[in-house]
Amino acid sequence: MTQLNALVVYVPQTHADAVLHAIGDAGAGRIGNYSHCSFTSPGAGRFTALPGAEPFIGAVGAGELVPETRIECVVEEEMLDGVVRALRAAHPYEEPAFMSWPVNGWRR
Repeated sequence: MTQLNALVVYVPQTHADAVLHAIGDAGAGRIGNYSHCSFTSPGAGRFTALPGAEPFIGAVGAGELVPETRIECVVEEEMLDGVVRALRAAHPYEEPAFMSWPVNGWRR
């Protein structure tokens, strides 16, 4: 059985489709005979860029509140590194906020 990982990433709403396509094309969200499966929900991201940062949105030292989309999907363990590379390439932030962890899931 293939180990599945959950992947969650937060992205500005303006770039959610680009990230969804990139990670799906890299293998995220494959469930049975389906690809690009995900769940999205709206939210707000908060951050303050520190000295040395090159923020996509906002300015160093200023607190920001950005409308973002939370993307959730599953990724087979052997595809995770490639999916994360695709995520980073498509995401506009210098340091994208994302996390992954093993999950129990049934695979044929």
